[in-house]
Parts: sequence; C-alpha cells; structure tokens
Amino acid sequence: MLKPGGRNNGPISCNISFMIIGVPKEVKEHEYRVGMTPSGVKDLVKGGHRILVECAAGEGSGFSDEDYSKGGAEVCGAGRLYQKAELIIKVKEPLPKEYGMYRDGQSLFTFLHLASDPELVTMLRDKNITAFAYETLEVNGILPLLKPMSEVAGKMAPLMGAYYLQKKYGGRGKLLPGAGGVDPAHVLVLGAGTVGMSAIEVACGMGAHVTVINRGEKRMKALEKMYRGRVKTFASTKENIERETKKADMVIGAVLIPGAKAPKLVSKKLVSGMKRGAVIVDVSVDQGGCIETTKPTTHDNPVYTIDGVIHYTVANMPGAYPRTSTMALTNRTITYIKRLAHMGVERAVSDDTELRSALNTYKGEIMHEAVARSVANHL
Repeated sequence: MLKPGGRNNGPISCNISFMIIGVPKEVKEHEYRVGMTPSGVKDLVKGGHRILVECAAGEGSGFSDEDYSKGGAEVCGAGRLYQKAELIIKVKEPLPKEYGMYRDGQSLFTFLHLASDPELVTMLRDKNITAFAYETLEVNGILPLLKPMSEVAGKMAPLMGAYYLQKKYGGRGKLLPGAGGVDPAHVLVLGAGTVGMSAIEVACGMGAHVTVINRGEKRMKALEKMYRGRVKTFASTKENIERETKKADMVIGAVLIPGAKAPKLVSKKLVSGMKRGAVIVDVSVDQGGCIETTKPTTHDNPVYTIDGVIHYTVANMPGAYPRTSTMALTNRTITYIKRLAHMGVERAVSDDTELRSALNTYKGEIMHEAVARSVANHL
C-alpha cells in the first residue's frame, strides 16, 4: 500500500502540469451520461489543458458536439482520443470491448466498482493504469462523488419498484400509496446511507408503509425524529431481516461498504419465502448486491423473476435519467478533475490525500485496502 504523503488539497499555485484529457462516449447498454460537460471543458481549457471529446459523447445528456467545440474541446473519434489522452474521464467502468483501447501507463478517473469485476482489475494491472474511482474518494468520512448518483438511484428505487408491482409484470397488483380504505404497500429499505435515505424520502412521499433496517442506532433515531413515527426502524439482525422481508411488498437493497463487496443480507432461501409478486430493487448491484439472488441487468432487460419474486437489478440505474445524473455528477467531479490535471498524476498520488483515497490501481498494484480484500477472493 502507498504510504501517506503530505497534504495539499487547496488551490495549486505552482508546478502546474498541463494534460491531454480524453472524454469518450460511454458504451454500456443504454448509458447516456457523459463524464464532462461543455462547461467543464471550458474550465479546463482555460487552465491550459487540452481536451479531446469523442463524437456524440454528450448527445444522450443533451450536449452536442458543437457545444463541446465552443467550449474549446477537440471533437474526434475514439481511436485518436485513446491514442493521445493521458487521462481518461468516464462515468462507467471500462467494458471488455474497450480494454484494447487503453495504452500502457494511462490514467483513468471513473466509477470502477472493482470489488465485483476481477477481469477489469487484471486489465488495469497488466496495463499499469493509474485508476482513480469516484466511489472510493473520501472526504472526512463522506463519499462526495458517489453521493449524487446514490441519491438519484435511491430516489429511482421506489419508482421502479412501484412500476413492477403492476400485475401485468407479475407483481402483486398493489398500488404503493393504497387507496381509500385500502392499506398502502409495505416497503423495506436495507441500509440508511445516501441511497437508503433517498429511497425512504420518495417511498414516504408516495404514501407507502416504510420500514428501515440499519446498523447505526444514531441514524435510526434521526429517521424516527425526521418522519415523526411514519418510518419504523429496526437493528440489522438476522431475525429482523427475516421477519420484515417476509412482510414486504418491496425490498430495496441500499447497503454500501466503500470499495468492498456488499454483504448478502437476504439469502436465496429467504427470497423464496417472500410474498409472490413482491419486488426487489437491489441498488447495491454495482458492488455485487446485498440479495443473494441478485445479478446485474440492463435497461433493456431490467427484471427477472425467482420463486415468484421480481428482481430489478440494473447496474447503471441513474443512466435512465442522464441529464439530471450528468449534471449532478459533474458538478462534483469537475473540482477533482481540475485538481488532478493541474497537479499531475504523480504529485496527486503522493501529495493529495483526497485524490489518493480514490486511487485503486497504480503501477500494477491494487492500492485500496477494501478493494484488495474483495479482489483477493476472486483471483
């Protein structure tokens, strides 16, 4: 592991590097987000950096090639971008069909979720990619680059779950807010971090009965106070999880251990004991999922059914709302991209504690302890 160096998390006033930065078009199925907006391009060009943006990279989020050109970017094909760029800025992790595009010694800043992707780990190590992950960048115990996407995914979860509760999709046919004289649906949220809190907000707003299971007592007390008894809270024990899962019409998986695989809180046996037509929305899918029966799906084929229980487990949920998601993400990431570009990769790795917390691979080694532990179980 890299030993801690000095700290320089403020404005960079000297020894500024100038970097060629590439922003490719996302290739994951129905992924319409983009890693940088034209406004971000303009800021970086002002700082002396050269920005290459792949043709049509921003169209899904409402940004044209002309918008990027006006911001000072060079719009080009993927081949030129990967050949020239020193730093690649993306939204989602590289897919196998992109692996061949990367050059030895390049740098990458994106969502990686390496704990559940040993093949990607191997590529990054073999090509000596310096890879920074949005989801592990930590500031005073907070994950500021993961938070906006967690908020979007959390708010989406009850909406997607409510949609698939419709009878024609195999659901229980139960309307989330109920009706006059008819009880609302029962929503169980596993975890009360950013995803969980966002899911609770929307589920309560829709009129559902909401129960939350979480490890931290402080957060549970805050929830009870915030919602004035409208939300029931229980400690994360096997007995509580089993009882509440069997009662639920919808279970939302919102568990996160930064950099590590999500713990399996709901077993396959417990899924088989749920109500027929209940819906699981496992937002933890990027980190392997907190439901044993979870497997990644796509926006084209978002659901599957096991033992009569519908599973919605799309691995890039916020991609369904790219305009909102791109703006929310890049509002946060641009600060760190500018810092990384101005400092240069080597100085950022040695001197910047916040950027170093995002460092997942460097010179062929895994640098993040939680990632290393999770990957060790697969390699």
